[in-house]
Amino acid sequence: MILSVLLIFVAFEGAAMIEMASDTSTYVDKDSKMYQDYDHLYLDIFYTQSIVILIENGDATDLEVVQAIDRLEQLVGPVDGVVQTTSIASVLKQTNYDYYNKDTLPSSNNEIDHLLSLYTSKQVLPDNTHTFVFIEVDGDISYEKLREILRIVEESVTFAVFPAGYDVIVTGDADFNIEMEDEMNESISFLMMISILLMVIALYIVFRHVRWRLLPIVIVMFGVIYTFGMMGFLDIPMTMVSMAAFPILIGLGIDYAIQFHNRIEEELEKGESSAEAVIETVKHTGPAVLIALLITSMGFVSLFTSTVPMIQDFGKLLLIGVAMCFLASLFVGVTLIYKLDTISKNGFFTKISSLLPKRKKTKREYAPDKFEKFLESSTRFTLKHPVSIVAFAGFLCFAGVYADQMVPIEADTKTFVPLDMKALLEWEHMGSIMDGGSTHVDLLIKVEDASDPAVIEWIDEFTEYEVERRDNVYASDGIHSALKLYNNEVLPTKDSEIEALYAIIPESQMKWYVHDDSMLLVQLDTGNAWAELGIQGMDALVDNIEDDISWMPPPPGVSVTVTGDIVVMTELIEALTSGRVMMTLTGLFMVFGGLVIIYRDWLKAFVPVATMFVVIGWAGGVMYFTDVPYTPMTATLGALILGVGSEYAILMMERYFEEKENGASPHEAMVTASGKIGKAIIASGLTTLFGFSALIASPFGLNSNFGLVTVIDVALALFASFVVFPPLIVNLDTWREKRRGIPTLSEKEGIAYD
Repeated sequence: MILSVLLIFVAFEGAAMIEMASDTSTYVDKDSKMYQDYDHLYLDIFYTQSIVILIENGDATDLEVVQAIDRLEQLVGPVDGVVQTTSIASVLKQTNYDYYNKDTLPSSNNEIDHLLSLYTSKQVLPDNTHTFVFIEVDGDISYEKLREILRIVEESVTFAVFPAGYDVIVTGDADFNIEMEDEMNESISFLMMISILLMVIALYIVFRHVRWRLLPIVIVMFGVIYTFGMMGFLDIPMTMVSMAAFPILIGLGIDYAIQFHNRIEEELEKGESSAEAVIETVKHTGPAVLIALLITSMGFVSLFTSTVPMIQDFGKLLLIGVAMCFLASLFVGVTLIYKLDTISKNGFFTKISSLLPKRKKTKREYAPDKFEKFLESSTRFTLKHPVSIVAFAGFLCFAGVYADQMVPIEADTKTFVPLDMKALLEWEHMGSIMDGGSTHVDLLIKVEDASDPAVIEWIDEFTEYEVERRDNVYASDGIHSALKLYNNEVLPTKDSEIEALYAIIPESQMKWYVHDDSMLLVQLDTGNAWAELGIQGMDALVDNIEDDISWMPPPPGVSVTVTGDIVVMTELIEALTSGRVMMTLTGLFMVFGGLVIIYRDWLKAFVPVATMFVVIGWAGGVMYFTDVPYTPMTATLGALILGVGSEYAILMMERYFEEKENGASPHEAMVTASGKIGKAIIASGLTTLFGFSALIASPFGLNSNFGLVTVIDVALALFASFVVFPPLIVNLDTWREKRRGIPTLSEKEGIAYD
């Protein structure tokens, strides 16, 4: 116990090393070419994060407002990490300089109106009552630095002293990401508290027959704390997906603690000494729970076939977590019960002992209760109608598989967060005001010479072709458009002309388009394509652009890579569609293979897996009818059902063959097994369901939707273990016995009758 407590302090050290993550590395494998292009080239060289300040509820062109915005830019502009600021104030200064050679703000409202008549873009001034200040921040700065810049911006808004009556809102990418991280931190604590509360209720309902019924919660928390520590030491980040692992671990881990607790109490009831009870418990329950752990882990291993890093991290956490909870149950749990029983029995520490319930010594003759009789009668019913039940279950399974193909896929982060999150509401408000959309497809063009006229001409022709031919490509922005802007809308055709224009274009503008004379960035404006096409439509658009590049190739020696946020999301879509099918198939193979190795019996391996395959099919129907889309969380359902649900079928199967070994026929062995172990399986399933139910209360839609369908699917796995599993195993076992020449059930009954 001293060692286990010391390990908690070690785990706290590891937990302090956990980092939050919501960047590209959680969606795309760092070793992939797409990640290298997107993160190491696009993000590091060209990408910036935006802090957007919206000023509204008044005349946005008023002189006092413009002066306040100018003060704000002067405060924010010099901050380390801020690349550039753009606002109505900077636009007015630039326009005043371009037309009148004055690098100053206008001094009256009339001058402002005149200069705005010369400025046609609506980027910073969508209408007369709204204006934006865009603060561009380095794309590769740390979250800590970004948080500091955001704090300075918010303070600067106060120091800028805007006129009374105006609303000033700080929003944008940076604000959204920071608040999302804060929400994730709060959500973890909230989910843990809900999980513990639900476990208390569950244990009071299903664990009445033992002393210290709440002790399993203490034991499972040891395992969870150890898991947090391992998470930090192994550098596993906390993501929107991985934070859901802990309520799941509480639901799964408490089952291990219950099994050990239940068995040691059973041994003590027989009159064994505390030491003998421990030995018997570890000898008999340890291997059984370990087998259940291994089969559960086989299902979770399939998560590693996903190409989405956050799903792989989810798998790591589940594997580490179930192992930690098993070890905590075996060593901490058994030890605690041993010591508590010794204190209670021997009367040590009288004050403590008086508070502890004494173990009952009376024994009652066993008789099945009403619930056991109900389970036995329901099993008899399923065994009388095996063909109808298995056929109907199979029909629903394949109907679910068909419906599963129509379940939509969602990969937009903004749909995962709490709907009432302040940053999200402000983001949506900004989007409703901002002219046009903010979606674009990025082209990274690697060249030998950024001044090559052939390259510039190809960019101009290709982007013009895309705008004309693709309905959702509305404009382009790149070095070709900048060259036209500074050359009277004429594209230069000579190296010398291009180099001369490069010298004229401001450096702050050039860096958006050209890097080291070897890399060019072109953006294709796709407007509101997210809303118009959806992410799957955007996937098709990206494919079309790539096809157009192949059909209209750049000059020799030039390569073009399609990248950007859109491409990352479409890659995630592909991973969630083909990847989840591969995860499920791998899980089925792993569990089947594990059972074959353990039992060396194809029947004992096939029937539990077949039962869970039926449930996986049903799960597709649940997804369709509950209108829950596939996300990085719900994509793991197949593996989770296999990992969790297989245990119920395996426990039922173990008791079935135990009853057969005691001389019962297959039919009666199944009836007896369902009655005797049924309550224990349902109790175990209920505690797991209660643990998973905590996810439904998550403020993150990603986790709450996952919690809802997981609770339904685990309940279906329980149902299938009592309805589908019995006729499957009895009829297949009877068929096998008949082939081996062993008398069948009807033959045995006939012999008994004679």
